[in-house]
Amino acid sequence: MAKKIIAGSAKASRRKSRKKASAIQARRKKEFLFRGFTMEELLAMPFEEFLGLLSSRARRTYTRGLNYEQQLLFDKLKAAEPGEVVRTHRVVRTHRRDLPIIPQFVGKTVSIYNGHEFKDVEIKPEMIGCFLGEFVLTRKAPQHSGPGVGATRSSKFMPLK
Repeated sequence: MAKKIIAGSAKASRRKSRKKASAIQARRKKEFLFRGFTMEELLAMPFEEFLGLLSSRARRTYTRGLNYEQQLLFDKLKAAEPGEVVRTHRVVRTHRRDLPIIPQFVGKTVSIYNGHEFKDVEIKPEMIGCFLGEFVLTRKAPQHSGPGVGATRSSKFMPLK
């Protein structure tokens, strides 16, 4: 009876171990940090202390005081639970694009008006400090077709069939 040789050469086993060592490891999900603070720390932080972490423009919006419409939206978003039905809608609809996002808004869905229609935006931790309007564009890129008749010198002369 012939004996089966299972093991390969020494060179092949070294190559196999190198390949295994250099294989890409599964990535761990990176923890979100905003200016060095975790999401839990941001939520536990007093609002005045959190304002110190925002950019000057966003901080100024809150320190000067919100106007009536902004205050309504702010209260509505803080009161809403993530995924909860708010006045028969799952989302809060608004025309206000100038409200900075705070940690209490994370996980909630806002429907923001872009001048033509309402676009749903789910607020993520990476959006903290940005304004609502930054995530819904008001202009779209132009869709150009081919040149029309008379657009170029050569397009004047149409061949006869």
